[in-house]
Amino acid sequence: MDEITRTTWWNGDCEIIIVDDGNLDGTWATLLAIAEKNKGIRAMRLSRNVGQHAALLAGIREARNHLVVTLDDDLQNPPAETEKLLLALQDDVDVVYGTPRVVGQGAWRRISTALSKYLMKVSLGFEHAEQISSFRAFRTSLRDGFAENLGPGVSIDALLNWSTTRFASVEVEHRTRESGTSNYNFWKLLRFMFDTATGYSTAPLRAATGLGLATVLLSVGVLIWVVGRPLMSGNPVPGFPFLAVTIAIFSGTQLVVLGVLGQYLGRMHFRVMNKPTYTVAERTGI
Repeated sequence: MDEITRTTWWNGDCEIIIVDDGNLDGTWATLLAIAEKNKGIRAMRLSRNVGQHAALLAGIREARNHLVVTLDDDLQNPPAETEKLLLALQDDVDVVYGTPRVVGQGAWRRISTALSKYLMKVSLGFEHAEQISSFRAFRTSLRDGFAENLGPGVSIDALLNWSTTRFASVEVEHRTRESGTSNYNFWKLLRFMFDTATGYSTAPLRAATGLGLATVLLSVGVLIWVVGRPLMSGNPVPGFPFLAVTIAIFSGTQLVVLGVLGQYLGRMHFRVMNKPTYTVAERTGI
């Protein structure tokens, strides 16, 4: 916290909103003590862990000033680099991402992050997906584009893409993590990618349709082969192996398509139930 308040951009007009994402340790007690000493710092505790992007959304909706900067608590992005983002936020730009020169993460994390950005670019048509990072500055007014209840599985970057097309990026430093480990693992990242693709795009449905059409074409080809081989060579198609393979192919295709449909139905189910994206348990500095 001292590292933030010592930066050149910090002044009395700024505020810091810290979101406790349902931690079960002593985080909230520490935040209460910090907020008590510095009136420019506000904290909020969520009633349960809802994930990085939902917690960020909670903080964004609490912001009072006209610009918002999001910063992870691991401080791999030095707070002093915030000034670069603010200077790049010119009149013709609404969102500025801090793109690391060198990423201070392991190989698997870099690969999975690159894959998620590619998926976002393809499924959402987000031309600036390769630039995105958790270190971003944007105009607070953009949140008006996603003011309603969004249900679980939100993506801040997809929501910003709803509200504007004016993006930019600047190179920033990215440190290695000094302590602790990331809460993201392979399965959480995979789930986030599926949530983003199915929550903000119909691309998976189009892919499922294409897969179904390809299966129909394959089945027509199989039919021609089954009927034509005996007529042309006099040898029938081998029985059990061929039958087992074709059943496996068609059954697998059906399960994939049903899985995609299930993802959309699940999101609709939570929206109909009006399941909140997050629930605030406590606040300071109201």
